[in-house]
Amino acid sequence: MRELAAELGVNPNTVAAAYRTLRERGVIETAGRRGSRIRPRPVSTARDSIRVEVPPGVLDISAGNPDPALLPPLAAAFTAAAAEADKRPVLYGESDVEPELERLARAAFAADGIPGGPIVITSGSLDAIERVLAAHLRPGDAVAVEDPGWGSMLDLVPAVGLRAVPVGVDDEGPLPSDVQRALDAGVRAVVVTDRAQNPTGAAVGEARARELREVLGRHPDVLLIEDDHGHGIVSDPLCPLAGVTTHWALVRSTAKAYGPDLRLAVLTGDPVTVDRVRGRQRLGPGWVSRLVQNAVVRLWADGAVDPQAVAGSYGRRRDALITALAARGIPSRGRSGMNVWIPVPDETAAVARLLHGGWAVAPGARFRMNAGPGVRVTVSALEPADMARIADVLAAAVGASPVRRYE
Repeated sequence: MRELAAELGVNPNTVAAAYRTLRERGVIETAGRRGSRIRPRPVSTARDSIRVEVPPGVLDISAGNPDPALLPPLAAAFTAAAAEADKRPVLYGESDVEPELERLARAAFAADGIPGGPIVITSGSLDAIERVLAAHLRPGDAVAVEDPGWGSMLDLVPAVGLRAVPVGVDDEGPLPSDVQRALDAGVRAVVVTDRAQNPTGAAVGEARARELREVLGRHPDVLLIEDDHGHGIVSDPLCPLAGVTTHWALVRSTAKAYGPDLRLAVLTGDPVTVDRVRGRQRLGPGWVSRLVQNAVVRLWADGAVDPQAVAGSYGRRRDALITALAARGIPSRGRSGMNVWIPVPDETAAVARLLHGGWAVAPGARFRMNAGPGVRVTVSALEPADMARIADVLAAAVGASPVRRYE
């Protein structure tokens, strides 16, 4: 900065301010003592743009959508909610949370060992996470994120002027040693997916939760955010980390179990965090429609989704694909949720070969920073007869030697 200031004939503070503006606008990224460099792509470019066009006749197993056959019908719930709204419309100044929704959410949180805290409703998980980050962090702060991890999360961090620090993931979730390294490097927040991690299917078990609590407990000032988007579609028990730091938040979305278009998530956390989120929300959208909240209450109360049945359906498909791949010498990961992560030596070749074979998969570049290449397969659109076919095509793409061929 001093050299540039001398070259331009300006004050070094002017150059520092320019660097800060470029960083906040996502033009450059800073890596500590390694300096600053131009970002490889604009911060406004979503990772969803890293995809393949799906031609006719090709099965799309790339989008990460739930199986529509496992989503509950919504007509009756919304009809009843609308009838209630006709009798007693929600007006300005009323509570932003449907009382019965809050009661049911609190009971579910308590059953999973999540500390009691205030509740706010947001428009999905990403909306909740963005609001929590904004409640505590400033542009330039560092956030520990899973790698590979949810592409939208990896987009969000730089989009709001923050710096992503990758943390490795195995089947049990974030690696404690990587989390410790990130904390030692000064990250201000850590984001953890509790179950059905996207794209690897990782789920934090009790042993890993104890390790992570111990690591986080040595840094009580760090902001902890837990994403439990898999609630309702997984059988793995929740092992929460909440409460080990001063400021924390846990969010549960209805998207995977009840339908992405509901745009509703329940957020709880420490009082300061939730109060800041609620206050800022009131100055924007105000609240998430109480009509939608009331419909979700009816879906929950009626038992519209059987989590064990849904988890079993996705689990059988994941296991069948993983078994078929293993028979052909291809390792893969998919402990929970609806995705299977398959490491490959060359993403482009694997994606192209699978597309030629009739399968559109998600390139791993959408989900990773420093992690090795791979592809993500969403099993929700697959049937048992599909597993051997896709495993054969993938074996040919990565040069593996299949044990048996599909006839």
